[in-house]
Amino acid sequence: MPGSGRSYYVVGAGIAGLTLALALAKFGAHVVVLERSPFPSEFGAGLQISPNARHVLDGLGLNDALTSHGLEPTGIDIYPGVRSHPLVTLQLGSAMRDAFGAPYAVMHRADLADALYKACRRFANIDMLFGVRTWQAVSEGAGVAVTLEQADGQARHGRAAALIGADGVHSHTRTQVLDGPPARYDGRVAWRTLLPFDAMAGQVALDRVSVFFAAGHHMVCYPLPHRRQVNLALFARGPSEQSAGIRLVQPRTARRGARLGVIMAAAGDSWTPWPLFTVQTPHWHRGNIGLIGDAAHAMAPFQAQGTAMGIEDAAVLAPLLIGCPDAETAFTRYTALRRSRVARVAKLSRNNGRVFHLPWPLSTARNLVIAAQGSRAHLRRLDWLYGYKADGTTEQDWS
Repeated sequence: MPGSGRSYYVVGAGIAGLTLALALAKFGAHVVVLERSPFPSEFGAGLQISPNARHVLDGLGLNDALTSHGLEPTGIDIYPGVRSHPLVTLQLGSAMRDAFGAPYAVMHRADLADALYKACRRFANIDMLFGVRTWQAVSEGAGVAVTLEQADGQARHGRAAALIGADGVHSHTRTQVLDGPPARYDGRVAWRTLLPFDAMAGQVALDRVSVFFAAGHHMVCYPLPHRRQVNLALFARGPSEQSAGIRLVQPRTARRGARLGVIMAAAGDSWTPWPLFTVQTPHWHRGNIGLIGDAAHAMAPFQAQGTAMGIEDAAVLAPLLIGCPDAETAFTRYTALRRSRVARVAKLSRNNGRVFHLPWPLSTARNLVIAAQGSRAHLRRLDWLYGYKADGTTEQDWS
């Protein structure tokens, strides 16, 4: 392979960054991962891994780890308003495997990050530097020059074929190195918590995802059996991200005795607020420096595809960096392959946010449509999303 002996810097030891490092290393490249945190960590709680992302992760040898730490929900229960029973249960489980050739799973975000970290540790050609204080990068000719200050204060200098910023929504690579825009506050907050199985017994099915719609907010719940917990995420309008003391306002549909009210009471004050930000930048790369994942295109989380898009990015970019004559050509092709798809997914996510939060009487029309479409309509409607194969990764021999 033309670029199998090249070196690459990846900024950020999150899911997108570690996926890219692993993919590059399996091609024989040398990868240096830079991370500001002093140790591997992943913020948040649960995440959903749809078939388009699972194809990539399975191709990288993570199937066993994901199977042992995740759950394949049998369906998604939709609860509009104060309904005590689901309006419809969207089929997942075997229906997703049959339609797309890979499972739809849920798991704790930290478990996926840990599986990627352990996989990377098995490669002598991946160096992971944690506790990096500062770093600078300059694109020079056919490569990039990198200077960094390590956790012990020592300076380190290096050159590589490219540097890839996988450093998240508030990316230093995007804003400082590529002179891109800051992330934009979405005007909404994700309130997250984890509750023990016992606290949720009888309120949500412990083998399925549950989604509650209401005017101005919605809640997503799904079990994490490996941890004996249920992940809860409540999405609602919030104040400016600069505002201090963000306070959770109880949804009006969470009335006493109603299912959502019981769940809210069980959660109490355990919620952690996560203001939501999005990213739209005109440039995903310049010279030998580029972006993947949230650093390039953070989106609203209402299709649960933010992580999946970063995983797809890594799967598309890695073979291009190896196979193209230079990194700039690889980044140009990667951008051309990815930008329109990511924009379509981001649009879908934004639209979902509006539909999920519709007030009465518009919500009545929404509910009629959902019921009329039935339990399998999403398999057809989202075939373009879940059936996507990231640059033929699953056909390649990664062993």
